[in-house]
Amino acid sequence: MSDAVGAPEGAVEGREPAGEKTIFGHPRGLVILFLTEMWERFSYYGMRGLLVIYLTQHFLFSDERSSVIYGAYTALVFIMTIIGGTLADRYLGQRKAVAYGALLLVLGHGMMAFEGSGSREILTYQGQDYEIALDGRGGDARQLIVSDAGQSVIGFSNGGAMMEIADPQAVGLPASIPADAYATRIEQEALYVNILYLALALIIAGVGFLKANISTIVGALYGYEDLRRDSGFTIFYMGINLGSFLSSVTVGVIGIVYGWSWGFGLAGVGMLAGLVVFLWGQPWLEGRADPPSLETLGKKVLGPINVEWACYLTGVGIVAVSMLMVMNAHLIPETFVGMLGVVVFIFMIGYAVTKLHGDERARMFAAMYFILAQIPFWALFEQAGSSLNLFTARLVDKTMFGVTVPAPVFQGLNAGYIVIFAPILAWLWVALAKRRLEPSTPVKFAVGVFLAGAGFLALVGGINASGSGAALTAVYFIFLIYWLHTMGELMLSPVGLSAVTRLAPARIVGMTMGAWFLYSGLSNYLAGLIARATGAQTIGGQLTDIAAAKATYVSVYSQVGYIAMGIGFAMLLVAPFIKRLMRLDTLTDDHAHALAGEAELAEPLAPGTHPPQKAGA
Repeated sequence: MSDAVGAPEGAVEGREPAGEKTIFGHPRGLVILFLTEMWERFSYYGMRGLLVIYLTQHFLFSDERSSVIYGAYTALVFIMTIIGGTLADRYLGQRKAVAYGALLLVLGHGMMAFEGSGSREILTYQGQDYEIALDGRGGDARQLIVSDAGQSVIGFSNGGAMMEIADPQAVGLPASIPADAYATRIEQEALYVNILYLALALIIAGVGFLKANISTIVGALYGYEDLRRDSGFTIFYMGINLGSFLSSVTVGVIGIVYGWSWGFGLAGVGMLAGLVVFLWGQPWLEGRADPPSLETLGKKVLGPINVEWACYLTGVGIVAVSMLMVMNAHLIPETFVGMLGVVVFIFMIGYAVTKLHGDERARMFAAMYFILAQIPFWALFEQAGSSLNLFTARLVDKTMFGVTVPAPVFQGLNAGYIVIFAPILAWLWVALAKRRLEPSTPVKFAVGVFLAGAGFLALVGGINASGSGAALTAVYFIFLIYWLHTMGELMLSPVGLSAVTRLAPARIVGMTMGAWFLYSGLSNYLAGLIARATGAQTIGGQLTDIAAAKATYVSVYSQVGYIAMGIGFAMLLVAPFIKRLMRLDTLTDDHAHALAGEAELAEPLAPGTHPPQKAGA
């Protein structure tokens, strides 16, 4: 991406430009960007909260297949921002790129509402076929067996070895049937499965064009030394979390209680609102996100196709590639993803060694450290949308004040905690900095990774407290793991991203941020593999052996928890060395001040880069 974003015409250092139209002291364009981002995040997180439950219950994908699809989807969302950001910087301009991305998102979220009648699980017993269905959606739905004569609730005993039929006369079957006496198969509606894949691909491409560029426009609203930049980015960041919180308590409830299409449809309506707001409010941006060269944009590249339409067709290509990768995610070997990470790492090392010298090289090595060190955190944090979502739906007592809360609602805890605790941490860093007690950036990073592991060990403690049988885990352990992970996010995400944008030499900050997003994407793919390991045996999208599923969660979550805490401790040991690599004493006063820590949660980023975001953002 480019290394510069134009300052507003007439800007004066530390002050707003003369005659600028403002709302509450900020450029009025910030209102448009805030609302657009809020609605985009509303749609994204609303759909995300339902997705893995939808895959397992409506399309009857296995837990393993659903987790890998989710991991590939969230990974591609990050990776495609590199392409969307590059095209906008060089050709399209951020305004056109955001509008195009929003249009793709409206189409994608709209298509998610076309669910069809769903997949059917057919049970064959003594030559006769029966259908396995659910009497609702979410983790509290009960399994039914349906025959021509009627239907009955079913359950499983002896570790899933026996199927128990509550009303055998209603379906003309014995009260108990051994698991080895029947077989099951899945019948899917190919049309609607492909619509699902296409919808996910459209969302991937849409986020790639929108998310990579809308925050760059925020930076363009302010002069380089404009004292309002910090609070402007903070306001914008609140839009992300407001959209996430609102979607969790609306889309999640409506999707589970009233129907998948209603939930996904509401997410689509939210995205449509974001598109309308952005198109209506473009004059408020006052040309600050226009294409860098209209002449270049209009040049013909192939027959009647000019550069602008070539960019749009590239978006169509992203949709096609993403669709193929999502629908075949289970066939993508882990070694391929790992090799991609290794190749990029070697390239960055080679660039630092051959092109950079002295303090620049040292700071680049420090930036590479932060880029790589984010991987364990996001791999665990992103369980929220996959394995942790399924765990909450199936194995947690979600009754609160006499009401059973749908599992997707709990994903709003992260956004709620950020709104509460981000200002507290921002104040704490300033207070500690004044006393020269503020932890360094590498120390904060280490604590963030440590807290990700601690969150899962806390949840394991809750699972163990419920016993080894079918008893459900207490809901306050879900509140606890989300709090620990959110505190870890606030320690790592804004701090690390801020450091990387300042440590990288200005001429390659775009490349370095591309690497940050790439490894964020690889982290999300790794999250899918971890979630796959928690997969349990299901019939009709629900568990057949609760005790075995709990044991699997305990085993996997304990392992990743201890590994993450160990990595965090090792990072703490190397923190002094990384701090020396950052060469704070040779940075400019402004850079040193930023890295020293004042308001790292809301600092303005380097030109052409993006503000702090959560994974998947």
